[in-house]
Amino acid sequence: MPFEANQVEAKGLVVKSDFSAPWWAKNKHVQTMFPRFLQKRPPLHYRREDLCLPDGDFVNLVWAGNLDEAKALVLMFHGLEGSITSHYCHDTMASLVQHGYAVVLMHFRGCGGRPNRLPRAYHSGETADASYLLSYLQAKWPTLPKLAIGFSLGGNMLLKLLAEQGQACGLNAAIAVSAPMQLAECAKSISRGFSRIYQAYLMRSMRNNLLRKMQTIDYSGLLTIGPKDVQRLENFRQFDEHVTAPLHGFVDADDYYQRCSALGFLRLIRVPTLILHAKDDPFMNENVLPRADEMATCVRLELSDKGGHCGFLHGTPWRPKIWFQQRSHAFFTENLALSQ
Repeated sequence: MPFEANQVEAKGLVVKSDFSAPWWAKNKHVQTMFPRFLQKRPPLHYRREDLCLPDGDFVNLVWAGNLDEAKALVLMFHGLEGSITSHYCHDTMASLVQHGYAVVLMHFRGCGGRPNRLPRAYHSGETADASYLLSYLQAKWPTLPKLAIGFSLGGNMLLKLLAEQGQACGLNAAIAVSAPMQLAECAKSISRGFSRIYQAYLMRSMRNNLLRKMQTIDYSGLLTIGPKDVQRLENFRQFDEHVTAPLHGFVDADDYYQRCSALGFLRLIRVPTLILHAKDDPFMNENVLPRADEMATCVRLELSDKGGHCGFLHGTPWRPKIWFQQRSHAFFTENLALSQ
């Protein structure tokens, strides 16, 4: 039976975060960009594996840590146009391995440095590939506890996946960091002011990836636009209207935003879930945030005034640290203990 958000009455918890931005990183853009461009990457040893999908396509997996000795396996999902080279993925994976976890990052289709085989790609609500990966991991390591963390787009996808699968997802706990839980609001916010710089950077990558695939795949029966039109797409809404929606079975951008925004799914989550979010996130506005009565009782939103997008920097400029890594470790440790 299909689930409906109004079938369940629930109330989660919205609390003020323990995170406090230091004097040198009060600005949201410093919080967002410093870790990417200025922070030194910790050492990380990993291996790659292609996971074949039922439709003939593949996703590339990145593994780190010792599965034979790990306390749990953490599934990681990156953000829009992200990969293992994204600072938040690389550094968080290194931190989790240091704390005794094994980690597997799932590159969404077409990410990780190689184009996927099919015309379709990925989007904020595409949960089928992650669901298939979960089943694969559960069959291979049935007794190893499993956790998940998603960043930005990957956080929105993860929240939707948790709602769709309920307790059957097989996860002990999950975390979403800087998730765009109202996609229409995010598309609107990132098109304004300085945030357009982030949009321009991401749009360049999205256009280039699509144009590269158009050299080997015929999109004429799938899209109404050609390579020259793709070059003229300037913002997320235009891209979602002309590319994301038609490629993935949505009527238009609004239909995609409405059906894939995690905000409408939060009441249906049945595993302990932590949402970490900053009010000053330059990718979105406060309209993306859920009320307590829009979340299940197992969902906790920790909200900070500062922190930027996947930032949450603290410490000193010379020895900066990422707060959400230590918060993630504490949350995972707590819920692993409760499940034993």
